[in-house]
Amino acid sequence: MSQISITNLTFAYDGSYDNIFEDVSFQIDTEWKLGFTGRNGRGKTTFLNLLMGKYEYTGRIAANVGFQYFPFDIANKNLATESIIGQICPVYQEWELLRELSLLDVSDNVLTRPFATLSNGEQTKVMLAALFLSENSFLLIDEPTNHLDTNGRKIVSRYLKSKSGFILVSHDRTFLDGCIDHILSINRSNIEVQRGNFSTWLANKQRQDNFELAQNEKLKRDIKRLKQAAKQSRDWADKVESTKIGKGSAGIEKSVDKRAYLGEKSRRMQQRRKNLERRQEVAVEDKSNLLHNIETSDALKIVQLPYHKSQYLSLLDVGIFYGDKKACGGVSFDVCKGDRIALRGRNGSGKSSILRLICTQVFPMAVEFSYTGEATVGSGLQISYVSQDTSFLRGSLTDYANISNIDESLFKAILRKLDFSRTQFDKDMQDFSAGQKKKVLIARSLCEKSHLLVWDEPLNFVDVLSRMQIEELILEYNPTILFVEHDELFCEKIATKEAVLV
Repeated sequence: MSQISITNLTFAYDGSYDNIFEDVSFQIDTEWKLGFTGRNGRGKTTFLNLLMGKYEYTGRIAANVGFQYFPFDIANKNLATESIIGQICPVYQEWELLRELSLLDVSDNVLTRPFATLSNGEQTKVMLAALFLSENSFLLIDEPTNHLDTNGRKIVSRYLKSKSGFILVSHDRTFLDGCIDHILSINRSNIEVQRGNFSTWLANKQRQDNFELAQNEKLKRDIKRLKQAAKQSRDWADKVESTKIGKGSAGIEKSVDKRAYLGEKSRRMQQRRKNLERRQEVAVEDKSNLLHNIETSDALKIVQLPYHKSQYLSLLDVGIFYGDKKACGGVSFDVCKGDRIALRGRNGSGKSSILRLICTQVFPMAVEFSYTGEATVGSGLQISYVSQDTSFLRGSLTDYANISNIDESLFKAILRKLDFSRTQFDKDMQDFSAGQKKKVLIARSLCEKSHLLVWDEPLNFVDVLSRMQIEELILEYNPTILFVEHDELFCEKIATKEAVLV
């Protein structure tokens, strides 16, 4: 076992006035299964790139192992999968590769197929298999779950649990709990390492936050009391001081004993006041050491438009085709007022196609498929759609709000609640992190006047605390929603019904 030591790490991007990291120091063991968590935009991927030596920084990163980063940049996906694996790991034993593929529930016939013909889930698993063929490397695994369905996530989580020596960036709580033994968290003011899985880290954080909030309230009361006591002591001291020689005695000379008594009393009063003020300063200093890492996650709000019917839409024996290729068939379900329906199914089962079909019945949308069966959407139904794709986002948030015909102030207020800093509002959206781009789509959707939310994998790349905010929003306001999502815990909490594609 060896260690990776980070000492006084400081880094900022060129042209930026804000440090991503400032005097950060910690150590990690190279045998750990390390989960990496933190709000979007805090620098998780940046830190992995620093380990890879991609950026200049001040401070020191010391390690006697090499680093391998996932996902790999595949230049030519038309090559056979076996050739792709050979590029990633030039030296390996074939039996080792077959073992890894078997553990990931991938058939070995993918090796002779062009890599481009593999599903996104298969590509992810193949790259993970190649990653773990590497020797003497500490593995940096950046969000492997985004192209995995629910079953695929369970398989990969079980696979990673059998391994060691990696940092894993993921926002899927169930996935993390299944495969890690330590947490590295980027907080508001520091980075910390804890033993345990995500749930134990979250419980510890909530206990610490609750303690600090209670301590903060106590110190605020103490400071108020000390201020009042110091003022009272100061008033008393001034009153005693005014009774000394030449003050308040109508010219009557006081005795020496009386003067000594009053002088001593005044001195004690002044000393008491100074002591109270010192205690107040200590209390203020103690208070300033609290709340630095408490994440602000203000509640979101949503108000859906009332609809004149209880049933919003109905699909009956729907099949979708891309040319001669059948994406799905026999799909039947209804969406009624108050339903929160999770559309479930393996990768490639046609979930996104079903959502797009529903949307095409309401507003123009370019599609490349045809369908059979009946798709009936209520007249006048307004839908707010969140797609998987964020690549089209560019330009300013102000322009995007105007184009989307939504209230800019509300839009930005929601983004603030989702942990956007005000400096983000001045940036081009194409420079946002992947999670921040998804938050832009969600915030836009929450601003739109609609009867029905149709969300296609809205949580991809979105941090855990924001996921919890969105869960609380949906549970409190109970919007009618049809969604595709592979975060198991989110689905368990939110879905009132399931529609399963086979």
